[in-house]
Amino acid sequence: MIKLAIHGGAGTILKSQMTAEKEQAYREALAASLQAGYAVLKSGGTSLQAVEAAVVSLEDSPLFNAGKGAVFTHDKTHELDAAIMEGLTHRAGAVAGVSNIKNPIVAAHRVMTHSEHVLLMGKGAEAFAQIQNLDIVEPSYFDTDFRLQQLMAIIDSEKAILDHDGAQENQNSAQENGEKKFGTVGAVALDQYGNLVAATSTGGMTNKRYGRVGDTPIIGAGTYADNATCAVSATGHGEFFIRYAVAYDIVALMRYQNLSVQEAATQVIQKLATIEPDTGGVIAIDRHGNVAFPFNTEGMYRGYIGEDGVAHTGIYGE
Repeated sequence: MIKLAIHGGAGTILKSQMTAEKEQAYREALAASLQAGYAVLKSGGTSLQAVEAAVVSLEDSPLFNAGKGAVFTHDKTHELDAAIMEGLTHRAGAVAGVSNIKNPIVAAHRVMTHSEHVLLMGKGAEAFAQIQNLDIVEPSYFDTDFRLQQLMAIIDSEKAILDHDGAQENQNSAQENGEKKFGTVGAVALDQYGNLVAATSTGGMTNKRYGRVGDTPIIGAGTYADNATCAVSATGHGEFFIRYAVAYDIVALMRYQNLSVQEAATQVIQKLATIEPDTGGVIAIDRHGNVAFPFNTEGMYRGYIGEDGVAHTGIYGE
């Protein structure tokens, strides 16, 4: 049994506000990510290699708030976070606040496998990446006009916009209407050896200050994997995912209450909605290859692929 699931963010994603061309672009990017991970699994590769390949594909797409599509901070810089965890050994690696590592998920993987640590941040993480001969780029590599326009629309306010909020053509109108899209990306996979792995990557919040770090690189909040239960990758309002240890909470419900992955993930995401509406969603996969995609927003970019190699993608609340 092999299975891979991905997400590209959750939020106010309405078909009525999506052009046919834009929807096709998103679906093609999701399918490309699924095929990248599937190729690894189909050839006998591990779930660890598969989630990295899937997330790298999403990081390299400017459509998502990770890697090339990262949002701007208040100071017109980029601060990227990523994490990866394997369910067999519970080893994990993460980086936070990096600005010149082309693919932060690769750095997170290397922290897990080539250091005695779990989480490295900022300049230290970047120095580690250089020692590991990872792809280092100029910070301007992550610049896109679209993300800069998002920043300029709110830079004079004290508001930090979650991921790629207001992703419509009219930025000011989007902010006034409270449109939100959480652009964090992630992948979870089960390989033929029975191992589960989760990976997550993000560019953070538009207009954020003070080195804010969200849930993505926090093990147990935005990322977690456990072979006995499931692997989880989250997207949404990071502060809430940290406070309620969302990823681990799903694992705990499966472990201690014997809930299915669908029941556990849905219960946790529905609980979040009672605390704060439109907080986001998760993807989760259990040791039998069952996949759950609960979200409490209007939509979530998502997809899965199994033994047959057919990529299934979703965007709206269907």
